Amino acid sequence: MHATRRLTAAAAVVPLILLSTAPGASAAPFSLSVDVLVNGASTLTACPYGASADFAEAYDDTEVEPQVAVNPVNPDEMIGATQQDRWPDGGARGLSSWITHDGGANWTKLPDVPWSGCQGGPTRFGRVTDPWVTYDKVGNAYFIGQPIDSAALGLSAIAVTSFDRATGAWRPPQIIQEDSGDRGVFNDKVSITGDPTRPGHAYATWIRGSYPSDGRQHPVADLHSFAYRGKPMFSRTTDGGLTWSTPVPMRDSNAYFQGNQIAVGPDGTLYNVAANLFTGAGLNDRGVYMGVMTSRDAGLHWSAPAQIAPIRFAPLVVPDNGFPIRAEDYLPDIAVDMTTGAIYVVWADGLGTAVNRVVLARSTDGGRHWSGPAVVATGGPGVQSYNHAIDVSDTGTVTLTYWDDRNNVLGDGIATTDVWVRHSHDGTRTWEPEQRLHGPFDHYRAPISYFAPGDPRGLFLGDYMGLETISGNDVIAFFTSTASDGADVRAVRLNHG
Repeated sequence: MHATRRLTAAAAVVPLILLSTAPGASAAPFSLSVDVLVNGASTLTACPYGASADFAEAYDDTEVEPQVAVNPVNPDEMIGATQQDRWPDGGARGLSSWITHDGGANWTKLPDVPWSGCQGGPTRFGRVTDPWVTYDKVGNAYFIGQPIDSAALGLSAIAVTSFDRATGAWRPPQIIQEDSGDRGVFNDKVSITGDPTRPGHAYATWIRGSYPSDGRQHPVADLHSFAYRGKPMFSRTTDGGLTWSTPVPMRDSNAYFQGNQIAVGPDGTLYNVAANLFTGAGLNDRGVYMGVMTSRDAGLHWSAPAQIAPIRFAPLVVPDNGFPIRAEDYLPDIAVDMTTGAIYVVWADGLGTAVNRVVLARSTDGGRHWSGPAVVATGGPGVQSYNHAIDVSDTGTVTLTYWDDRNNVLGDGIATTDVWVRHSHDGTRTWEPEQRLHGPFDHYRAPISYFAPGDPRGLFLGDYMGLETISGNDVIAFFTSTASDGADVRAVRLNHG
């Protein structure tokens, strides 16, 4: 039955473009370090804050949606972060962070940041979500999160902190955006990028959903309005995180830019990649595409979005019974080769079929033209892949990680999932053979993300996974996997010769 499912899916699809998998001249596998369990037990399980009318209990001792960053000044130092104790209808009790000083072999939990009421922050924020960490050129570390009151699109904020080396802890977070939600305004999907070319510079971005002028129509008119937009917001620091600029939209137009993430090129150009989910004509508009905006003055001015490729959605589900999986899906990840300036963007796309697979687009001219999207996951036409992450080393090696369900057996009650890694030495024109990084694990043990009781969004381990170059050909993968208590965060160091 397992093979039949694959053949049936393949027969129903249009031909897919595949990048060559022929090994390059220096073909060699990664050597993988021990798979390190990063987290310990949660300290927040007794917190009274964060319950909603629909859900009174969070998933205790569950760490999801990890990110990791490597200090360019001292690559043995890395910081990782995750959500801590995920709520079924969104957000978590807190955000936890860990630091390693020995290249990923051992991790120590850092003191909590007072993001939420559970972590000693404002009690109006019962939850917090979307952790992201980064370093700038000179080793300043930054941590961003999104405090919320609940998952009902009410109170939402963007807060950011930086690491104080004198105390060995994060500074008190600064709230750079806060909205009550009473005008249909909400903030979501934050990311932060330290500038590898400018000391003390870092860039925060997120989506801010609103009507024009932050107004709201009549409740009935809202249902028929095509004016709702998701503005890609931007704020920056130029002094190592001590102060942040007033947030402004990179583009204030009738479009909905989700999953914003900034990368910096070797000449200091900023590239913001995002999925444009509609433009000017509501949710049914066909103009859905992956796009990129550029800035050549450290974020003060931005270009109009250039289209990388159309996005063609396909559902993510457990093959056994169609239960939904909530994962990275169309949300992009971006990396830039700091020697050649080549830009790589990956996301999961159906490409007109019923099965999502990880695809890659590449630009070698500063984002003006793009190749692809080409399928880079190798599980086969009927195997869905997702939760992608990409990075480029200072030697030009491109590393890609992703999950897929190729080893799932229909009807056994287990949603068998594996994490894979592959790499390229020639700008993704060819790829070395893939390797299994982690697994198999049972995706059914993951927390379930709900719209409301009985209405699941899907099994949730995160909309993002961490992957960063350490130095040379060393890479750190920082990801979640299911465990007996729900989910744990793990770190694996990879080296290619």
